[in-house]
Amino acid sequence: MEIRSGVIATNALLTARQQCWIAAGFLRSRLQKMPFEYNTARNFEFVCMTRSRLLTLFVATVAGFGLLTGCTTITNPITGTFPGNYNALAYKPKNASAVKVKVSLQNRMIYVMEGDRPLLVTPCTIGVPGKGTPTGGYRVTQKIKDKRSASYGFWVKGSEVIAGEAGRAPGSGFHYVGYPMPYWVEFKPEYGFHAGAVWPVAHSHGCIRLHPNVAPKFFALVHDGTPITIAGSLPEDQTVGAKVERPNDYAWKDPAGSTLISGPSSGSFPPPKEPLLVTQ
Repeated sequence: MEIRSGVIATNALLTARQQCWIAAGFLRSRLQKMPFEYNTARNFEFVCMTRSRLLTLFVATVAGFGLLTGCTTITNPITGTFPGNYNALAYKPKNASAVKVKVSLQNRMIYVMEGDRPLLVTPCTIGVPGKGTPTGGYRVTQKIKDKRSASYGFWVKGSEVIAGEAGRAPGSGFHYVGYPMPYWVEFKPEYGFHAGAVWPVAHSHGCIRLHPNVAPKFFALVHDGTPITIAGSLPEDQTVGAKVERPNDYAWKDPAGSTLISGPSSGSFPPPKEPLLVTQ
């Protein structure tokens, strides 16, 4: 997401009120500086403005959208460290070979189905224009529980952690650690599902992100060869996907750098507190 392109302008499906708190949330997240900045980026947005300029822009944005849309009071969901406690139920299939995955780009929703029975319905993040999520029919080609990004991550030297791109070290003595992409389910070379922040607008480089509390459930439901259909819209958008609650923790600050760079990537986020799959 880029402020200059306007979160507001890029997705006409959002309500005026949603647009208000998305823009305000993005700006406020910039005020929550950490020793390293990867926060709402999660796909590398680097901001050079000072805190004072950001604060001015934040206040102006809130006031401006209040005048334009009538939302004089904005409930900002930025209140903690990512991830929050968002959850979605996932049901155990009766026949694992009958499981299929459907993704709606317009509704930004994943439907894991067993015939006409929904096993998991959960919001997702899709690719931005120019780096869009591909449409078509695919199959799961591999599953990697502890994958890390080969392109984006952190440069580490002792206790110093700097967000950056692979191959572009900020100085001597640094080593690269990819950003966590746990519960990776690949369907096309360089494209897959994985845990991450689920924004209400297109926000990835083409991959499909699920909330960290839900990604392990999706991972448990699919297997090599599971069919996947990705389309602009789907009939399920008007039925089981019409009123699904969406995560509001997408702009919360990242966990501590030591957590994100240490150990298996699946340990970067807390595991779900409930069973992965329940019997219906």
